[in-house]
Amino acid sequence: MFSLLSKIIGFITLPSNAIALLCGAGLLGLLVGWQRSGLSLMGTGIVLLLVFGFSPVGNILLLTLTERFPAWQAQGEKPAGIIVLGGSIDPEVSQERDDIEVGASAERIIAMLRLARQFPEAKIVFSGGNGSLLAGRVKEAFFAGRLLEEFGIDPRRVLLEAASRTTAENARLTRTLVAPEEGERWLLVTSAFHMPRAVGAFRKAGFEVEAYPVDWRTQGWRDALMPFHRLSAGLARSDVACHEWVGLISYWLTGRTPSLLPGPRPQPQAGKEKS
Repeated sequence: MFSLLSKIIGFITLPSNAIALLCGAGLLGLLVGWQRSGLSLMGTGIVLLLVFGFSPVGNILLLTLTERFPAWQAQGEKPAGIIVLGGSIDPEVSQERDDIEVGASAERIIAMLRLARQFPEAKIVFSGGNGSLLAGRVKEAFFAGRLLEEFGIDPRRVLLEAASRTTAENARLTRTLVAPEEGERWLLVTSAFHMPRAVGAFRKAGFEVEAYPVDWRTQGWRDALMPFHRLSAGLARSDVACHEWVGLISYWLTGRTPSLLPGPRPQPQAGKEKS
């Protein structure tokens, strides 16, 4: 039920969808003779379209999330495993084309392959089923497993979690699958803007992980002053940021994350090698 409700709320609260609904309501008002209300709604929609489409508000909202966790530094003990969250492979298109089709978060896949090579003894866990409301029988994790096999990764190192539909389920089901031992280091790979919610969900599930953010989308805080040159680009950036903020707030209100904006914890052993 939470998964379905979150998808519906997420759809409505995307700036591009909300603006379209607002303008549609305004047009309907004009058609039925509510001139003042109709014009007001359409005017508000146009103003919001310009703000979210051209101003850097989308970057500001996104940067607040992406800059929360710094890039991971390879120091200290080697990780026992790498957890990669789904959201980068299109399972339906991959199945129909009999190939692995990646989307906007393809950096998660690149990081998975890079880390699998960098740490040849670490377990590789891919967590991702299918969160689509309209489809869901084809699981993303299966294609990730196929990709790892094609790149020569020992299948004994690979664990696939294909039942999750949300970040909270990623965390809970992965912890059950992995059963991490005390003191083990586990890296969590996901998009930088998604990392606060993902880390919070894993902490709530009792699984302490180290953030390995990828897919940054911006150059840094300098982009907070840069307007967009294309309306579609600004709307797309705003959609991503608002979707994640709505997810964070809903997770916090429903107890799926221990804080509204989780941040990094000190790693006292990270800079020390075992003697």
